[in-house]
Amino acid sequence: MLSRLTRPQVLAVCGLPVVALLATVVFAPLPFSVAQPGLTADVLGENQGKEVITVSGAPAHDTSGQLRMTTIEATGPDASIRLGDVLSSWFDTDRAVMPRDAVYPNGDDVGEIEEYNQEQMKESQDTATTAALRYLRLDKDDVDVELRLEDVGGPSAGLLFSLGIVDKLGADDLTGGRVVAGTGTITGGGEVGPVGGVPLKTQAARRDGATVFLVPEAECSDAQAELPKGLRLVPVTTLEGAVDSLKALESGKGNVPAC
Repeated sequence: MLSRLTRPQVLAVCGLPVVALLATVVFAPLPFSVAQPGLTADVLGENQGKEVITVSGAPAHDTSGQLRMTTIEATGPDASIRLGDVLSSWFDTDRAVMPRDAVYPNGDDVGEIEEYNQEQMKESQDTATTAALRYLRLDKDDVDVELRLEDVGGPSAGLLFSLGIVDKLGADDLTGGRVVAGTGTITGGGEVGPVGGVPLKTQAARRDGATVFLVPEAECSDAQAELPKGLRLVPVTTLEGAVDSLKALESGKGNVPAC
């Protein structure tokens, strides 16, 4: 059959499957999410009219400066992301294309994902409190810490929650009046873990006035990739190390690690 066709006709016939494939790629939904810098919140201040951290059972002191937890905002698990969205985001420094299952590991049900993220946030708050009180050598049975942060889910604010508690209950002013931001999970023993989305979080931090960003050491290279001008990276692996770095920054004495 093909031997009876002219060369242009053969090319046209053979090209049809390719055109169909390209059309499918261009218009079919892809398994990605598009993320951008999200909100930040000062854990030493208020969120939606309420103190983020309230303490009873131990003397707390006034703090200066800010400790801002950072987030990213991503298209929903049921959003239809197409090739054009991916290509435009690829060249945009304040947006990132991420595998959907990396952003939403629990599937596509919005309600279940929101519930999971809230559970992760509650667990992170409890763990952050445990880590902070253990660092301060305070009895959890005597000190009551309540954490409130609306419209945010997941575990990535753990480090900042712990630092906020330490700043309020400890003897030292950790920020020295600076706007300090950061991200990182925390264990009850005070170990800091990676979170993802760090380049976007550094942009959110700088947008909201931060000059210092605490980053899990394992994500230093990611944070350096598109680091905003005027933002100093401080790598951390433990709560104790983060506190020591902030004290050194405030006093101007001691070693402050760098990525």
